[in-house]
Amino acid sequence: MTVPRYRDPAAPVPDRVRDLLGRMTLAEKVGQLNQRMYGWDAYERTGEGHRLTDAFRAEVAAFDGMGALYGLQRADAWSGVGFADGLDATDGARTAAAVQRYLVDHTRLGIPALLVEEMPHGHQALDRTVLPVNLAVGATWDPDLYADAVAGAAAELRARGAHIALVSALDLARDPRWGRSEECFAEDPYLAARMTEALVEGAHRAGVAVVLKHFAGQGATVGGRNSAATELGVRELHEVHLAAARAGVAAGADGLMVAYNEFDGMPCVANRYLLTDLLRAEWGFEGVVMADGTAVDRLVRLTGDPVAAGALALDAGCDLSLWDDSFTRLGEAVERGLVSEPALDTAVARILTLKFRLGLFEEPLPPAGPRAVGLPDPAELGERIARASVTLLSHEGGVLPLSRAVRRIAVLGPNADSLGQQIGDYTAPQRPGGGVTVLEGVRAAVRPGTEVVHGRGCGLVGDDVSDVPAAVALAAGSDVAVLVLGGSSARSPDTVFDANGAAVTGAGTPSGMTCGEGVDLADLTLPPGQRALLAAVSATGTPVVVVLVQGRPHALPGTDTPAAAVLSAWYPGPSGGRAVAEVLFGDAEPRGRLPVSVPRSAAQLPVCYNGKDHRYRGYVDQSAGPRHAFGHGLSYTSVEYGAPRLSRSRVGADAPRLTCRVAVRNTGSRQAEETVQLYVRRLSGGSSWPRVRELRGFVRLSIAPGAEAEAVFEVGADTLASVGRDLRLAVEPGAVELETGPASDRTRGVRLEITDLEITDSESNAT
Repeated sequence: MTVPRYRDPAAPVPDRVRDLLGRMTLAEKVGQLNQRMYGWDAYERTGEGHRLTDAFRAEVAAFDGMGALYGLQRADAWSGVGFADGLDATDGARTAAAVQRYLVDHTRLGIPALLVEEMPHGHQALDRTVLPVNLAVGATWDPDLYADAVAGAAAELRARGAHIALVSALDLARDPRWGRSEECFAEDPYLAARMTEALVEGAHRAGVAVVLKHFAGQGATVGGRNSAATELGVRELHEVHLAAARAGVAAGADGLMVAYNEFDGMPCVANRYLLTDLLRAEWGFEGVVMADGTAVDRLVRLTGDPVAAGALALDAGCDLSLWDDSFTRLGEAVERGLVSEPALDTAVARILTLKFRLGLFEEPLPPAGPRAVGLPDPAELGERIARASVTLLSHEGGVLPLSRAVRRIAVLGPNADSLGQQIGDYTAPQRPGGGVTVLEGVRAAVRPGTEVVHGRGCGLVGDDVSDVPAAVALAAGSDVAVLVLGGSSARSPDTVFDANGAAVTGAGTPSGMTCGEGVDLADLTLPPGQRALLAAVSATGTPVVVVLVQGRPHALPGTDTPAAAVLSAWYPGPSGGRAVAEVLFGDAEPRGRLPVSVPRSAAQLPVCYNGKDHRYRGYVDQSAGPRHAFGHGLSYTSVEYGAPRLSRSRVGADAPRLTCRVAVRNTGSRQAEETVQLYVRRLSGGSSWPRVRELRGFVRLSIAPGAEAEAVFEVGADTLASVGRDLRLAVEPGAVELETGPASDRTRGVRLEITDLEITDSESNAT
């Protein structure tokens, strides 16, 4: 019996795709472009374990196959899946295998499905590792550490039989009012791009395909409102919001998920300029483009017809739907002439290509045995990320690191002892005892005999101050008070959800959430109860250390409520309490640096460091600058930066090559963990108005007390390129200043001339 060409593993993938596509009916093709089912509806628990549901069988029968199945392993308040009925590691792999066996055995062509899972900061499944959120990852400024953590998390996902990880990477936290700020790496395109590259590399190391979301500009919606319109011009889009996507595509990303927002009046899922002209024609992307949940069905408001809505998205360049009904009717769209069958075939070919590349036809079942040998432990790496992300924002009076000679420590605040409030959105239920809160971390860190007292003081939200007096009494009788404030993205069964899983907020905050998808804020100050607690505890005279466990930068109070020190821990994950305690007691240096600017108030937004350089003087009633600038972070020692030195003072635009060096001396008594930052500031030339400065490099240095180290930056076209008039990256003639320093507001610069003439080494002067 002759084996079909598509079944021959030795045949080239394009040949296999062509052969299989030629055997498929129109209905089977349409089925490959649909990811309509919620994965948790595909199985049910029985007395003997789990079995596939009739709903799953009906979904397969509708198109004699299934393109992809989303969230088979997902567990959270929205799905309603928990430990009582969900899939643990063993049952998850078995159920994934059952899905694939059914598809292979009960469909004409035996095409396995892509099993797609959320992996925003670890696989969102029961008994899987939860990593710190992306904003914490950005605060480490350590792509290598992140790549290792991703590899470990992706290995866990792959062991459950899944193939594709959905990970937020492309959105920028330009407006901290946006509830999904925690899913962003940074406000800065360069830092986000480096982390996106690390994400792709780490996932591929574990054999997992990665779909990056969201494309494009979702972090720039008006007013920080989730899924709203953007007012981006095409230049702002290219200069700021496409850098991470461009880097991810170049790194080999397998897919992009399209953003909900519109660009230039057209929703991204139907925006042919973004999905075809730019992504395919200009960037050469050959992977899969996936819609976000129910995004295609939203197009019915434009087309008036679900058949036309599906055709509009497909024609724009969308290959795979998510929970939409419109894409199920693409066969009808072909028959009505709304979209051509060759266009449909092109999308199907991309899905099939990914399945062949992932080896699904040869190994449709989950890999046997434990997690792949040689890949790192994601839990240990998650704790390292948490430790490296803790950022010391302010420090007065030398109260930190805390002395272990203290007799009594008060650990107060609504986030002091809540694991759920320190792990962020998109997380599965956690088993009791599976993490370390800040209170538990402090108790484990102190010497025997040191008393650690605890009081919540106030609720996370609201203005109830009835518990403040008890907290004040605890603080007044202590040597130091650690006040753990901030926000929470913890969902509960009482949370109301939209069809795509976003929280429905209405006029109030659902179930105590102050952050997360669908939870946007107009006011960035801490809630009234937290502010009252901070003011009252500060008034006791006991030194106060504020720890902010948060998913966005909150606007911080001024000197009217003084604190001896303020640290940001973002959402540090399950082991975050231990990481915070290690920094508090000096067992680890506070090496985190801000990936976002911290505003003084929402009224002054935006405060991004890299805005256009129009030299605005500021508001009459307050500064226009941030409370803490992008890149800021203090340490327990002191350092001195020398002036940057260039190997050449003039370069040609055609092939610029030079080295920038800066010496950093540790003038304190403790080890310095310093992140040296390189910025470019355009002084003249270029095809658009310059930005204040732009991050273009960073180097981490570990410097012993009294020692000096040198940060070396290799400066080339990637460092100096800007978006030209044709919206492509190019090195443009003119004068720039290369600046180095510990933060975006503390730099020293040196001038570099870029000429359109060819420059030889003998014509360039070193500085």
